[in-house]
Amino acid sequence: MTLPNHLKTVFALLFTILAAAVLAPQALAQDSYDIVIANGRVMDPESGLDGIRYVGIRGGTVAAISEAPLAGRTMIDASGLVVAPGFIDLHAHGQSARANEFQAMDGVTTALELEAGVIDMPGFLARREGDAVINYGASIAHGEIRTWVMPEYAEKISEAVALIQQTGATTGEAWEILDEATRGGRYEALAPVQYPALWARLQKGLDEGALGVGMPHQYYPGVTYDEIFRLFQFAARQDVPIYTHVRDMGVAPIQEVIANAVATGASLHIVHMNSSSLWNYQTNLDLILGAQERGADITTEAYPYTAASTGIRSAIFDPGWQQRLRISYEDLQWQDTGERLNEESFRNYYEEGGVLIIHLMKPEWIQAQIADPRVMVASDGMPYAPGAHPRSAGTFSRFLGRYIREQELLPLMDALKKITLMPAQRLENVAPQMKRKGRIQEGSNADITIFDPAHIIDTADFDGELSYSEGVEFVLVNGQFVVRDGSLVAGARPGQPVLGQR
Repeated sequence: MTLPNHLKTVFALLFTILAAAVLAPQALAQDSYDIVIANGRVMDPESGLDGIRYVGIRGGTVAAISEAPLAGRTMIDASGLVVAPGFIDLHAHGQSARANEFQAMDGVTTALELEAGVIDMPGFLARREGDAVINYGASIAHGEIRTWVMPEYAEKISEAVALIQQTGATTGEAWEILDEATRGGRYEALAPVQYPALWARLQKGLDEGALGVGMPHQYYPGVTYDEIFRLFQFAARQDVPIYTHVRDMGVAPIQEVIANAVATGASLHIVHMNSSSLWNYQTNLDLILGAQERGADITTEAYPYTAASTGIRSAIFDPGWQQRLRISYEDLQWQDTGERLNEESFRNYYEEGGVLIIHLMKPEWIQAQIADPRVMVASDGMPYAPGAHPRSAGTFSRFLGRYIREQELLPLMDALKKITLMPAQRLENVAPQMKRKGRIQEGSNADITIFDPAHIIDTADFDGELSYSEGVEFVLVNGQFVVRDGSLVAGARPGQPVLGQR
């Protein structure tokens, strides 16, 4: 039967209405977001985007970036604020929830232990799971692993690691036993016959998610040049980076690791070149640039402070340290009290053990290095303690506030690249998930830092207890607020592991 034209029109209209009714909820769902960041200055170092936009977030992902308004269940007015990728710290020893809180207030969304690494990846990941304010990850620790394969220390280290795994403890007797045993091998060479056992343990750590090999060999001066070279060969075979605190302060230690990287093809990241180079920084920068220009995969970092920090019993303070570092006792500060030392107090604290802050660099050295486009910024943040080095709390706000806003060393976009895109790119080969971090684009992780460029500043100093940075207004980690309206969100633990996948 053929319908009259007027009935065809009615049925067509009814069908259109019914279709709209069915499709409307779907359209609404597609156009609404969990969180919308409105009216912020969105800055993405990879694409070069720098403009006022709306950012729509669903779950842990940036779902939309739009010039037109977006609607969301939670609306954040970011007028006058910069909306940036979350800051990535490649060098953070403070791997605890409390340390994370200071880092989050400094704009950090991912903080990794890559210099020293960890001896036991499963134990590390288990301790952090569910208690991480921000994202976390680590390298596998060459220094501790090499001692583990020395027959005279193997049993004690195995017992300590097993006890730590069993209890989940982060301090205590087992850790003291582990520290004592691993320190025992620092002045000993590893026989080449033990190299296969070393490679096997390192391989195990990589298979368990380590982001490469941590190699701070200034802390174990017994290591031979052959072992270090063979380690570079191992890393090249596995296609993973080495993160190194070089053998000593100066030029020759930088030459050693660059030569090994070039000869083997291994990827290399040189940590805190400011405190490893001291007055030789320009020569070392030029060495790194020369190798980069010839195709070597070598990167480096610096922190924006003139003082370093480490344990008083480390090999750095072996006899002759005053001459090597060109400093004396009064340049040393005891972390727990803030006091400057003399010969007597140095000896007393050496017997006790603990952490020093070491005043040994000049402001112009730091300024020159962090202004260089080859150099990333990383904190070298210490484990949480009330009087810890202020870099543990203020590195990124100090960089953006004092060096970028006040001293105008770099345009803001170039500065953001050093603390977002460049560190993400450093890790992309070993951890593909980093391709979605360090950017603010559709499809990237919703790790986002929103800050006031006119007021961001560090507040922690060398004279008192750690304090939070100012000017970081919102921080999202995997799409969840950890900082909101300039304050920590109590109990927020959305941090996830960054794992190596080769």
